[in-house]
Amino acid sequence: MRPVKCPTCKKSGDWFAGKHGPFCSHRCQLVDLGKWFNAEHVISEPLKPEHFKQYADLPPGDYLDEPEA
Repeated sequence: MRPVKCPTCKKSGDWFAGKHGPFCSHRCQLVDLGKWFNAEHVISEPLKPEHFKQYADLPPGDYLDEPEA
């Protein structure tokens, strides 16, 4: 598997293999959770069907859940 960057500290590694993935550590996981609680991370608007129109032609399959190469 290719390395991914931790969303909090940006260190690269195979974080999905660990128990805190995609974060590198429990600390980074808690820092991110705190940002959601403090409204630093927000979802600006609810998802609507038109948000998915560009993906309508994709064939079904498990590969859609895999990270892009």
